[in-house]
Amino acid sequence: MKLYYSPGACSMAPHIVATEAGLKVDLVKVDIPSKKTADGGDYWAVNPKGYVPALQLDSGEVLTEVGVIIQYLADQKPESGLAAKPGSMERYHQMEAVNFAATEVHKQIGALFNPKMTPEMKEVQLGVIERRLNPLDKALAGKQYIMGDKFTVADAYLFTVLNWTTPLKVDLGKWPNIKAFMGRVGARPKVQETLKAEGLVK
Repeated sequence: MKLYYSPGACSMAPHIVATEAGLKVDLVKVDIPSKKTADGGDYWAVNPKGYVPALQLDSGEVLTEVGVIIQYLADQKPESGLAAKPGSMERYHQMEAVNFAATEVHKQIGALFNPKMTPEMKEVQLGVIERRLNPLDKALAGKQYIMGDKFTVADAYLFTVLNWTTPLKVDLGKWPNIKAFMGRVGARPKVQETLKAEGLVK
């Protein structure tokens, strides 16, 4: 399997899941602005959407979208416990958390990277982010991870997109449960291994 990624981008979530599951994936770095892979290949040919991640299976088939890829990877190693059993209510609650990470956290925080965002637009966007993080902070109260005591694919996704608050200078101080969650996930050996592999920490 090949995982097309860009350091620190949302593709870090499947990278974390693969590392946690002990799955062998070949990393292919993508330069998003030029849509070129590290070896000079045309990324448009791999993923016509033009963004990361993309997971190319050994069959040549390509999967895109973080929420789909992380669940696919976890399902390759069901014994890892990274994804709940298909068809179980736990799995649907996990998908709920993954979808929330995708549509309400990823997209809202990611919007702040837009260089054309005016100070007024940024203020509005920060208000939206606050309305999304308030319920997330409550959901994490008294829990190690979003699903309880067990680390899952949803945590990998949430950690990845919440990690953007650092370069964007969004203070997580008003959400103590989220801040503690970030510390816990960030300290996991496999997460550290992933961050090092992407050149984000030494």
